[in-house]
This record gives sequence, C-alpha cells and structure tokens, in this order.
Amino acid sequence: MEYHSLGNTGISVSRICFGALTIGPLQRNLSLKEGSHVLNYAIDCGINFVDTADLYETYPYIKEAIKRKPDLIVSTKSYAYDYKTAQETLDRALKGIGRDYVDFFLLHEQEGPLTLKGHYEALKFFIHQKEKGVIRGVGISTHYIAAVRAAAKMKEIDVIHPILNYQGLGIVDGTREEMEQAISLAWNAGKGIYTMKPLGGGHLLKQYEDALNYIKAFPNTHSIAIGMQREEEVDANIGYFTKGSIPHGLSNALKLYKRELIVEYWCQGCGSCVKRCNHGALSMIDGKAKVNPNKCVLCGYCGSACKELAIKVI
Repeated sequence: MEYHSLGNTGISVSRICFGALTIGPLQRNLSLKEGSHVLNYAIDCGINFVDTADLYETYPYIKEAIKRKPDLIVSTKSYAYDYKTAQETLDRALKGIGRDYVDFFLLHEQEGPLTLKGHYEALKFFIHQKEKGVIRGVGISTHYIAAVRAAAKMKEIDVIHPILNYQGLGIVDGTREEMEQAISLAWNAGKGIYTMKPLGGGHLLKQYEDALNYIKAFPNTHSIAIGMQREEEVDANIGYFTKGSIPHGLSNALKLYKRELIVEYWCQGCGSCVKRCNHGALSMIDGKAKVNPNKCVLCGYCGSACKELAIKVI
C-alpha cells in the first residue's frame, strides 16, 4: 500500500481511503459487527484512512475500529453553517468515534464562493478548534468545480474532497476536464486532495478496470475514497491499486453486484427527497417519488430527508 502526505497537512494517508457511507444506514445498513468487520479487514490490509460524515451515522463502526487502531486517520464532514451547528456536529463526531480529536473536519457539499461565505462562521469555528489541536485539518467536500476553485484560493482550507471519475458522473457544473483543471489548481496551492466516487457510486462497476486505471493515473490526488461493503471489494481494490490486476473470478463477481436506489411502496409523496437531490435524479410522478437512474449517483443522501424511510440504496 502506498502512503502520501495529504497536501501540506503532514499527515500520511493510504492511497485508498475507506468510504464509510456504504456500510451505514443510508446504504447497505450492515450490523455493527458486520460493518466494523469490513472496516477492520481493510485496516489489516493496509488502509489507514476512513471518510465519513455526520449524515452517514457510521461513527459506531469507526469507534470499534479505533479500539484496534487508535491512530486511524478519520475525516468527517457536516452541513454546519454557524458556531452552534459546528459545535454540535464536532461534539457528535468526537463522542461518536470515542476520541478527543478528529483528523479532518470538512464543510459538506459546498457549491462555490457563496456557499463558502454562508458557512464561514462554521469554518472559523473549525479553524479555532484546529488551533487547539481538536481538529488537525479543515476543508470541504464538493461535487462542484466552482467550490474546488474557490477553496484552492483560501489559505484557511487544508483539504479538498471532490468528486472525480472517468466519465465525469456527478459533477454538477461542468465537465470532467474542467474538474481536473480545478483540482490541479488546488494541488499546486498545496491542498490535500482525496477524491470520491471513482466508480460513480457503483454505476461504473462494469467498467471497473477503466475507471480505476483513470483515477490511478490522475496525478493530482493523494488518496481516493472508495465505498466498500464486502471483504471481496477490499481485496479487489487493494489488489488493483497495488498489483494492477485482480483475479478473474473476483473481477466477474464485482461486475455482478448491482446497486440501485429504490422507493418503497409506502412513499407518502411529500417531495422532501426531490428537494434534497442535487442531481435532479428524483421527481414526483403520480404522487410518488421516482428515480432517473441516468442521473442518480447512488449517494443515498435523499434517504436522510425521508421521514418514512421509504427511499434507500441497496
């Protein structure tokens, strides 16, 4: 496993970051025993970096992993926009992972300069916590080119977590090439870069080799966050990154995994999920939520807006 210092933070992270979204309640909803087992398996294979968020509700899995690996590098994020919400989400993170510090705290789903300005009070709070040693680095996550460009120019930002894959799936405001250029700008500014969704939220599983060849060759990322739900996925991803290939049988098995967003029959048609989706993948038809699979990136965020728990990734 390769390890790289995440930009100017001085913190060494594995080339693969374990994306914890997929093991939690917004996606596969593994039991604590099952989910922590997969994460611990990845750690035993050399992964020392995990990505999560306040929204994901995956802190319990990470807490279990930290019991075995106290120095696990943890990056989390929240929608905090002021001092109060920043304090609340930081407190949840520290309590959730059972530690008195968190390595990275990011502003979640930033869209551009105006969003960053609107969340600046929260950012200032996190910076103050960094000065106290409670946070080791601050940053943003985003699907927007404009946010990467804006954050690249901000000295307060240590880490940027942008979406990037070889088909440009999930990039909201431009092309893959434009996102590459924005990331290059941030890289040259010394920002730590760890990208997300190299497999397009599962849409690119049938093009697994092409997708990972692209992101492996992209020169301006220190780590790549990949969602993993099974030991086989851990083996495949680590094998491909370290050896450039995976066993034929395992490759075929991965391609058979199919993830999809489903809307259960008890959907009440409130429209909250439609408002929550930033990709225009949901609409209301005949009083029920319907998904456009060509636009859905399988993030599962819409599920957090549904009070009826009628929408989820499986």
